[in-house]
Amino acid sequence: MLSKFPQFVTKRLVIRVAMASDAEKLCQYYVRNQVHLAPWEPIRSEAYYTLRWWKLRIQQIHAEFNDASAINFIAMTPDSSEIVAVANFSNIIQGVFKSCYLGYSISKDYEGQGLMVEFLQSCLGFMFENVGLNRVMANFIPDNQRSGALLERLGFEREGYARKYLKIAGNWQDHVLTALLHEDWLARKALS
Repeated sequence: MLSKFPQFVTKRLVIRVAMASDAEKLCQYYVRNQVHLAPWEPIRSEAYYTLRWWKLRIQQIHAEFNDASAINFIAMTPDSSEIVAVANFSNIIQGVFKSCYLGYSISKDYEGQGLMVEFLQSCLGFMFENVGLNRVMANFIPDNQRSGALLERLGFEREGYARKYLKIAGNWQDHVLTALLHEDWLARKALS
């Protein structure tokens, strides 16, 4: 698949796969946003918020990249001093499926500035153009209106509704199921 970790720069972000030297920044991102992200994520253990956990997680991120099962991006400030957001393209399946799932979050301090659109547009472009995917799926809890609006703005279309789909914040949560197809992404890109 890919031989080296992708990295690209947008107007306001540096986007790349986390390196070992980013473990402290990733740990700080999740510690700083623990309360902010809690309603939208699984219950995390105390270990999740430690530097040791993030050092090990970055090793796992690299292994997943190398076996082409996932690509996990971080978006950083232009000076690379702070992580603004994360996007995980997981369960990548090639063959006749050529699809994956997208999960993402943004720091409370950077919400409402259009950074997630900028970040995810770049990541989606990479996944379609360089990984060769046909479909990226993203699901959200119905109460998470910001997430639903973001996906709609990116061109994701609602495909269904799954009851008790994922255990989030300690409870089985319903999810709206959405997807973006490569051909639809190309059409949107041509219009912009």
